[in-house]
Amino acid sequence: QVQLVESGGGLVQAGDSLRLSCVASGRTFSNYVLGWFRQAPGKERELVAVISSSGTIRNYADSLKGRFTISRDNTKNAVYLQMNSLKAEDTAVYTCAARVGFYSSDLNDPMWKFPYWAYWGQGTQVTVSS
Repeated sequence: QVQLVESGGGLVQAGDSLRLSCVASGRTFSNYVLGWFRQAPGKERELVAVISSSGTIRNYADSLKGRFTISRDNTKNAVYLQMNSLKAEDTAVYTCAARVGFYSSDLNDPMWKFPYWAYWGQGTQVTVSS
């Protein structure tokens, strides 16, 4: 069992940066592929970024490349999402998730969809004012 707890959300202005953190319980954290999802009001949940269990492979939603960076520290059981040059359309609840047994560099692969993720955090709100 893995429990995920996010932090770092808040209210910022357009152009600002935020760093989200997600800390996991459990002794097998390094076995998990991790990802960040977001969901804006009235919109579908969107996969933002994923990172392999070792941290050596990272992939991003095409619309976010260059602004967001996912990273992890397996010694701290943590995954991060650095968000730069934030825009009003980045406003959403951001949630981290964990899974094992699958990795694809194509974030449009159906296996990345939310039902296939084993563990979820409670989410953290990011609000970007324009």
